Amino acid sequence: MSGDGQGRSHWFDDEAGPVVRPYAMTRGRTTSAAQHRLDLIAVVVTEPHVDDTEEDRTLSPEHVDIVELCRGVPQSVAELASELDLPVGVVRVLIGDLVDGELVHVNRPVPPAELVDESILRDVINGLRAL
Repeated sequence: MSGDGQGRSHWFDDEAGPVVRPYAMTRGRTTSAAQHRLDLIAVVVTEPHVDDTEEDRTLSPEHVDIVELCRGVPQSVAELASELDLPVGVVRVLIGDLVDGELVHVNRPVPPAELVDESILRDVINGLRAL
């Protein structure tokens, strides 16, 4: 490979960045066991027992970044993908690894079918006012 940048042109696009990196980060995986629970608004929370992940040699730098970002303030999957500048699919796989390792847990949003109907809440409030 020459030093003129010609050797890297196959694996690097100046606008898109590295081509192989996300695939390498997930070791070629496109799903994880927890994948079905990770929609964009699912909130990732660092487990309270997790202290310092930077010394854990089994974690990639991206895994450590996710744990650290969620340590102070829980973050949604979409926020993490944006903050890390990674594709959502990659972030989902990485979060799945962290869930399996019990370093984070995911709070899923309440499905619309399980939300309380607003009219029921109004009736309860009106009933309480009538007392």
